[in-house]
Amino acid sequence: MSNQVAVKPEVTYLDQLLHEARGGVSRIVPPEFALDAQTAAWLQQVRDHAATWVRELAIPTKRDEEWRFTDLSKLLEVNFAGALPEPPEPADVPIELLMLPEASDSRLVFVNGVFAPKLSSLTGLPEGVFVGNLGQLPANERQRLGEYLAKQPGAQEVFTALNTAGLTDAAVVWVAKNQAVEVPVHLLFVSVTGEVPVFVQPRCLVVAEAGSALTLVEHYATAAQGCPDVSTAHPYFTNAVTEIWAQENASVVHLRIQRDGGDAFHIGKTAVSQARNSRYACHAVSLGGKLSRHNLEVFQTGEATDTALYGLTMLAGEQLGDTHSTIALNHPHGTTNQLHKCIVDDRAHAVFNGKVFVPKPAQLTNAAQLNRNLLLSPKARVDTKPQLEITADNVKCSHGATVSQLEADEVFYLQSRGLDREASCNLLMDAFAGEIIQQLPVVSLRKMLSQCVACRS
Repeated sequence: MSNQVAVKPEVTYLDQLLHEARGGVSRIVPPEFALDAQTAAWLQQVRDHAATWVRELAIPTKRDEEWRFTDLSKLLEVNFAGALPEPPEPADVPIELLMLPEASDSRLVFVNGVFAPKLSSLTGLPEGVFVGNLGQLPANERQRLGEYLAKQPGAQEVFTALNTAGLTDAAVVWVAKNQAVEVPVHLLFVSVTGEVPVFVQPRCLVVAEAGSALTLVEHYATAAQGCPDVSTAHPYFTNAVTEIWAQENASVVHLRIQRDGGDAFHIGKTAVSQARNSRYACHAVSLGGKLSRHNLEVFQTGEATDTALYGLTMLAGEQLGDTHSTIALNHPHGTTNQLHKCIVDDRAHAVFNGKVFVPKPAQLTNAAQLNRNLLLSPKARVDTKPQLEITADNVKCSHGATVSQLEADEVFYLQSRGLDREASCNLLMDAFAGEIIQQLPVVSLRKMLSQCVACRS
């Protein structure tokens, strides 16, 4: 009789990813931007601590409540290796179509998780604003890294811990007290595929000190030529984590664009901490990838915070797109407003789970949440679960979800004005998505995404 205990494939697979994260080439940082010895030693402790968490976990399955609509079995079918040892030459990474004119001199680029100084341009930033990688961080801010990096709640979640366990570099945006940044800061994370499926773990740290203001564009894309929707049989896996700290009376407008390749897997985490009187607005648009998930978590640490979450997920083919959001209010006079939309075609599958917690201390909260879904095919599917948990007794809160198809009356009205059926349907879809796209405060990005939506509709 054998005493051997079978190891679950989810555990074995996670072990392999951890090995790639800690021992793979993603650890390499350009030598001129490497960390000093003291910071490197501190970071090693952070990595080791996270690695112990990972070794006690497994890749989630549909038996886990938070993942029951998102099947990761296709991810487990691919063996990923660490990414390229260093960024390719600029000529080999076509990013011209991904550049934003408004951020021509406030752009930071990482290629396969590795800082790419030759593709970055940061000459347009005012004094008091730092944008760069960990190795470039000024000494004053470097000494304060321990207050912010890997300090958000949820650090022990499996994919977040995996990212931290392999953390050797990060994109850092640090805005000094009362400093307003007039131009958008563009963080561009480009994936370059090859014959071997690659595994990359981008990391962002954003600190907006008291009274500061910032517009941040966090952009995930592939350097593939042509439309990224086209399958290239070169999968890659992006496991991204972003931490944002909005201190008292700070304002952060955050645009998160996920436009990965058609064979990509993307799991992203955004954790936001809001101090008293701070304002945070997130505009998240997810169009790419074979399987994508965005976990968006906002935590209050003071009263009178304002949170606005706007999201658009547009899927076709056999894509799966999952958005899980949490807004944790814990102080009085908080305001939240969330609108998330999904357009789902063919055999694609959208998931939305939005939680808003209003506990007893969060009196006089004003919270609204709405998820609207448009299904374009009989095989398209959406699972939506808005959640509002209230124990405070003096609040104004509402939430809801709708699932519908294109309204026949609206299509008929447009046809009666001379449009054919296809043009009428496309116009209605553009209008549905436009409610999210048109709110983007960066004009060139608005045009870029409008074209993507129009191309798909």
